[in-house]
Amino acid sequence: MTSATMKPAADKSYREPGRGLGLIAFASVVLGIVGCFNLLYGIAAVANSHVFVANAHYVFGDLRTWGWITLFIGFLQLIAAGGVMMGNQLARWYGVMVVGLSAIDMMFFIPAYPFWALTILAVDIVAIYGLCTYGSRANLAA
Repeated sequence: MTSATMKPAADKSYREPGRGLGLIAFASVVLGIVGCFNLLYGIAAVANSHVFVANAHYVFGDLRTWGWITLFIGFLQLIAAGGVMMGNQLARWYGVMVVGLSAIDMMFFIPAYPFWALTILAVDIVAIYGLCTYGSRANLAA
């Protein structure tokens, strides 16, 4: 009997070409959805809606201040989602920065609406993972 030997592929890179394009598309859609949610969340906070916990204490400002900040971040997220969908490499890193800001913003929003803030924080982490993992130029060019 003869044994079969396996040759390693010399010209294969660590990642296959085109791998991860679905995850980039998913991350940009999630980025757009979270941007819309942050717009609605910011509008509700600016309008002093009754869905938030009463008498919540904040490190900086009040509910209305954090509502404006969240509204602005949501707008920036929608711009980043459009850029990532167009395939712009700079927009992908801009999206990572904006989603990071959103995650920090949601940590400050925990006293006002804990369950929703933690949910958006988890979705932000998924979006950061999707934008950072498979977004190299070699994978996007294939």
